[in-house]
Amino acid sequence: MSEVWAKWEGHLINGMFPLRRFLGGSDHSGVFLTEFQARNLPNAALKLVPAIPALEAQLSHWTAAAALSHPHLIRVFKAGRCRLGDLQFIFVVMEYADQALSQILPQRALTPDEVRDMLIPILSGLAFLHRERLVQGRLRPSNILVVGDQLKLASDTIRPAGESSAGSVRSSVYDPPEASDGGFSAAGDTWSLGVTVVEALTQHPPAWPVNKGFDTASLPASLPPMLVGIVRQCLNRDPADRPSAADLEGRLKSVPQAPVVSVPESTVPVPQPLLSLPEPLVRELPGKIAPREKWPKQRLFVAIAGVLVVLLAVWTGLRSSHTSQSPETSRSVPAEVSASSSSAPSADFKSVPSRSITRPPDQPARSPANDPPSVLHEEIPDVPRSARNTIHGHIKVAVRVTVDRSGNVIHAAVESPISSKYFARLATEAARKWKFVSSADQDSRKWQLRFEFTRGGATGRAAALR
Repeated sequence: MSEVWAKWEGHLINGMFPLRRFLGGSDHSGVFLTEFQARNLPNAALKLVPAIPALEAQLSHWTAAAALSHPHLIRVFKAGRCRLGDLQFIFVVMEYADQALSQILPQRALTPDEVRDMLIPILSGLAFLHRERLVQGRLRPSNILVVGDQLKLASDTIRPAGESSAGSVRSSVYDPPEASDGGFSAAGDTWSLGVTVVEALTQHPPAWPVNKGFDTASLPASLPPMLVGIVRQCLNRDPADRPSAADLEGRLKSVPQAPVVSVPESTVPVPQPLLSLPEPLVRELPGKIAPREKWPKQRLFVAIAGVLVVLLAVWTGLRSSHTSQSPETSRSVPAEVSASSSSAPSADFKSVPSRSITRPPDQPARSPANDPPSVLHEEIPDVPRSARNTIHGHIKVAVRVTVDRSGNVIHAAVESPISSKYFARLATEAARKWKFVSSADQDSRKWQLRFEFTRGGATGRAAALR
C-alpha cells in the first residue's frame, strides 16, 4: 500500500500542511511528515484516512482529542477534511513522535526495570482518559511513543468509553475477549496493557493453551513475580475483575525499585536502537524507559557539576587573558564561527541537540597522523539518554565530508551502511556543522569524521583523506 500513499508526497493539504515525506501506512491510512507554521512547528505528523461513511465518526473523535492535555498523551493540533485529486479524505495533525516501542522489540526485550518505568507514565495517561470516560482503544507497542524524553500514548485512537467496537477494527491479540460483541471500555485498555507487558518482556505476546480460550494465558516462567501478578489480573477474562489503571499506577509507585547493578559494557555489536523518524513510521519508541534517579546519584551529579563549574571558570579566565594579549587573534575569528560558539541549541522538540567546540584560528585541533592543524569548530551529537541506554559497547560512524576553500562542509555522507540509521543520522547532521581552516590551494578537500557513541556520550575526530 505504500505506493498508493506515497504518490501524494509534495501535495498541500488545505493550503496549510505540505506532505513533505511519506512515513508509513496501512490499508486504510497513511502518515506523512508535515509542518504547522501557525504553531511554529517545523515538524508534525499528518494522518490521512479516506472519507468513507464507516470512518466518519473518527473526525469527531480527533476533534475531541485536540481538547485534551496530558504530559503522556500525544498532542492533537488540528483535524479536518481535505481533497486530493478526485478523492475525499479526513486528516489529523499530531505531535511528531521520535520513536515507538514496536521498533525496539524486534531487536531485544525490555528488562523488568525498564518495563516498570514504562508502565508508570502509561498508566498515568490511561487513568486520565478513564476519568474523562474515554479510552485509548488500541493500546499496543506501536502506540507507545516517545517525544524527546517523554513517553506518550497515541491519541488518534481515543474514543468515548462504551462506543461499539463491532466492525471498527480487525480483531487482534491485543483485543479483549468481550470486544467481538461489546464496546470499548477501560477494562479493555487494561487487557491490552497486559498483553503489551508480556510482549515487552519476551518479544512475543502471551499465548493461550489450545481449547481453553481466554481462560488462562500461558506465561514464561522467567517473568518477575510482581509483573506476573499484574499481567494475570490484567488478562482476567471477566472485565469486572481487572484492576483499574489508577489502582495499578498506585501499586507500582508504592513498590521500591530494585537497586541498580553495574554491568561491564560488552563489545558485542549493538542491536539497532529505536529508529528516529522520519526513517520508519511516525509511530514508533524509546530505548528510553529511563530508570528514575535515586538521591545518591543526585548528590554525585551535584558534586560533579560543581567541579565542572570551577574548571569552566578557570578555562574562561585563561582564555580571556589570552584574548586580551592577542587582539589580532580575536579579530580574525570568522563571524560564522563566533556565532556558533555562543548560540544555544534550538529548544524546539524536533531539534537534534549537539555539543559545539569552537577553536580560535591560532589554536586549531590537530588531526591524526601528525596532519597540520585544521579544525576550527567541532560539532558533537548530544545523544538523549533514552537512546544511549540501548548501546552495549561502542557504535562507530565514519562520515566523509567535502570542505570548500573557506573551510565550510559542503557535503557529508556516511561512508558505509551501519545497523543504526538513528546514529548515522546524528553523525551526519553534526558533520555538516564542522568548520575547517581556509585554504587557497584547492577548490575542495576530503575529510573523514569519525564519531563514536557509547552510553557515556559521543566523541568525534577528523582525519584528512589523501
